[in-house]
Amino acid sequence: MDALFYAIPALIMAVTMLMAVKVVRRSLELRSAWSSGLTAEARCLRSYTTTSGGGGTSVTTTLHHVYEYTTREGRAVRFDEAGGPSTVVEGDIVTVHYAAGRPEKATARAPHPGRAAAGTVGFLVFFGVIIAFCIGFMVTYHEVFAANDALGGF
Repeated sequence: MDALFYAIPALIMAVTMLMAVKVVRRSLELRSAWSSGLTAEARCLRSYTTTSGGGGTSVTTTLHHVYEYTTREGRAVRFDEAGGPSTVVEGDIVTVHYAAGRPEKATARAPHPGRAAAGTVGFLVFFGVIIAFCIGFMVTYHEVFAANDALGGF
């Protein structure tokens, strides 16, 4: 039974760390695309929404766009980007930023490195609070029940 009080916080910490890695990875992809200086005209092929939640929780809707563009080398690239503006509709032409080594990680978002960095730091602080809470819970649990065992139990 004691293992449960260590396993669940450890699982929460593992998931939180995976989410932190995902946030940092996407931030680095955006920074790479924006700083490369490579841009292209892309056509919005499709836009669609996905929903998550429901059944007792709030429903979240995310707008996705599918873009296609041609790199300077002539390679056709198609990518899906979540969270784009609702003003972009099928058939619109937008400017995309991409890195030469990873053109499939392009973005149609306008460069805002400061805002992106602040968002990444905010998420990492939030994830750090979750991890600190889990560690604090595990340490407190261990100390309380170690002291209880030293006194002979309840």
